[in-house]
Amino acid sequence: MSGTFHRYFELTKPRVVALIVFTAVIGMLLATPGLPPLRESLLGTVGIWLAAASAAAINHLLDRRIDAVMARTAGRPLPTGGLNGTQVLLFALALGALSMAILWFGVNPLTAVLTFASLIGYAVIYTAYLKRATPQNIVIGGLAGAAPPALGWTAVTGELHPHALLLVLIVFVWTPPHFWALAIFRRADYARADIPMLPVVYGVNYTRWHVLLYTVLLCVVTVLPWLTGMSGLFYLGGALVLGGGFLYYAIRLMNPPDELFAMKVFNYSIVYLMALFAFLLGDHYIASEPPIRALLEFQPVG
Repeated sequence: MSGTFHRYFELTKPRVVALIVFTAVIGMLLATPGLPPLRESLLGTVGIWLAAASAAAINHLLDRRIDAVMARTAGRPLPTGGLNGTQVLLFALALGALSMAILWFGVNPLTAVLTFASLIGYAVIYTAYLKRATPQNIVIGGLAGAAPPALGWTAVTGELHPHALLLVLIVFVWTPPHFWALAIFRRADYARADIPMLPVVYGVNYTRWHVLLYTVLLCVVTVLPWLTGMSGLFYLGGALVLGGGFLYYAIRLMNPPDELFAMKVFNYSIVYLMALFAFLLGDHYIASEPPIRALLEFQPVG
């Protein structure tokens, strides 16, 4: 991978965007009883990926002063001088414009509008204002980051179903304990950058309690797909086991064995979300026996 390409690729925050696209694709698959329409699925995935990548690049641009003083981000393209602000802005605008064109003309206007609102919510409202304004920044700004499952849903159905909003609620409640675990570990970085993250303003112990309380709330919220009839016992069992694991980590974080334990909580939270959505998907297709049979009986032509 060439140096220039690698620097532009880094602007897209590929690991973060991969999780965003993953939840969007699960939203597509959950939206229909069988397999979703191929054209809308492919174009929707590409459009959502491009929009998320654009938002990530804008985040790099707006956070370049912060990134330069934080150990975790000092090696990014802007602080190191690998790219300049004009290059990053043009790259972000190009990705955003392409994503909107694909979603508006290739998918449907509703998905384009919701994706654009999510992009603005994260790249501008959260990054430019909320992140620097309040210790509750990640809670208030978390809605933009929670939108991808609904974007995937609307891409293949053209409508915003209550079950799609339930997926958004799960990601929304998951975001604070996920991010606050990282903030605990990186609190010195945030303090140096003058960012009012929860552990910087109110201390680590206060933040640990918030991680625990939001984890309890998350465990409750993740039962709602079963209670509303969206999913069955297969999902419920997975959600309870995964939630029990998250609760263990959150409780252990109250008196951790070392400083690195906060990162273990953070890493588990990523595995948790991916596994939870995988259980949702597995349950969906277990309940949809005809589509499963069709897949098993499929014979390639020739």
